[in-house]
Amino acid sequence: MANALAHPTPLNSFISQKSIISGIILMALGYGLLNPEFGEVIIASIADAYIQVTSFVAATLFLFYGIERLFKIDITAKLSNAGNMQVFFAALLGALPGCGGAIIVVTRYVSGSLSFGSVLATLTATMGDAAFLLIAKEPTTGLFIVILGLVVGTLTGYLVDSIHGRDFLRPKSAPKSIPEISHASEQTNSVVVSRIWLALIVPGIFLGILAAFQVDIDLLLSNPFISTPATYLGFIGGIFCVFLWAAPAKLKGGNQSSRKIPVFLRETIADTNFVTAWVILAFLIFEIWMFSFNIDLHNLFNGYTSLIPLIAIIIGLLPGCGPQILVTSMYLAGIVPLSAQMGNAISNDGDALFPAIALAPKTAIVATLYSTIPALIIGYGWYFIFE
Repeated sequence: MANALAHPTPLNSFISQKSIISGIILMALGYGLLNPEFGEVIIASIADAYIQVTSFVAATLFLFYGIERLFKIDITAKLSNAGNMQVFFAALLGALPGCGGAIIVVTRYVSGSLSFGSVLATLTATMGDAAFLLIAKEPTTGLFIVILGLVVGTLTGYLVDSIHGRDFLRPKSAPKSIPEISHASEQTNSVVVSRIWLALIVPGIFLGILAAFQVDIDLLLSNPFISTPATYLGFIGGIFCVFLWAAPAKLKGGNQSSRKIPVFLRETIADTNFVTAWVILAFLIFEIWMFSFNIDLHNLFNGYTSLIPLIAIIIGLLPGCGPQILVTSMYLAGIVPLSAQMGNAISNDGDALFPAIALAPKTAIVATLYSTIPALIIGYGWYFIFE
C-alpha cells in the first residue's frame, strides 16, 4: 500500500523552508543569549510547543501510521474500480491526515482512471499536516473538520463532474515519472539518534497529558538541582526535532543502519519533526511580537474580524503544509476564530499541490481555485451564523 499519509514535496521547497525557519530560530536563540529576559521567553515558547503540541502530534502519528501498516490495503486498485463512488473515495483519501491520499488520486487522474471531480474532491477535503496538529490538540474539532472536508469535497466533486464531465482538463499524456520526495525519505537518522528522539518524546507525551489536565509539571518535577525541569526537557526536545528536520544527513548519523528502524517509526519521526519546526516558528512569532511590541494579537485581529476568514482562505491557496500549520496554531491559541480554521482547511491543498502541479499544472490550478468557492461559503456562513 502506498503511504496514504506521506507528504511528497519538491526538494528545493524543503531546502528553502529549512533555511528560513532554522535561520529565524537560530537568530531568536542568539538574541536570547544577549538578552536573558528574551531568552527565557524563547526557552518557554519552544518548551510549550514541544510539550503541548509535539508530544500529541507524535502520539497521533504513532497511532495513524501503526494502523496503516497493520491493515495493508491496496488503495490504488480499490479507487480505480470504485465506479460512481470514485469521487467519494477520493474525498475520503483527501480527508486522511497528511497529503499522501491526494497524491494517489492525482496520479490516477493523470493515468485516465479518475475524473476531474475526484481531484477537486480530494484537494478540497485535504487539510494536510495541520490535521495532525488539530486532532492532537482538539480531537472533537479535528474530527468535525475532517468530516466537513469529506462532505464538502464529495458534494463539490460530484457537482463539478456533472457540469464539466469526467475528462475535464485531463492531460493528453501521463508524465514518465512522478516527483515524490517524502519527509521519511530524507529522514536518515542513525539508530542511536532515533533512540534519543524516542527517549525525549516518551516523557514528553506523559508531561503533555499532565499539562492538558492543568498540572504544573515544573512544580511537580521541581528538585534542588533544576527548578524547571519540564521546561528544559521541552526546550531540548524541541530544538532536537528542529535539528533532525533541518540538518544534513551526515550530521544526524544517517547511514545504512537507519534501515533497521521500522518504516512507520521513521515516518513518525520525520513528520513530527516537520510539524514541530513550523509550530515552534508560530509560537516564536507570537511571543516575539508580544515581547517586542506588547500588543495582544487577539485584540488586534478583533478589529478586522470580517477579513480573518478571507485571509485564512487566501493562505490556504499557498502550496505546502507549513502556512496551514501556522493558521491552525493561531486558531488553537485563540487568535483566529473557527470560521477562519474551517475556510483554511477547505481551501488548502497541503503538500499535495506540489506534485499535482508537476503532473497536471492546469488541473491543479483550476482545482485549487475552485476549492475557494466552498471555502468562502462555509467559512463566512459559519462566521455570520455562529460568530
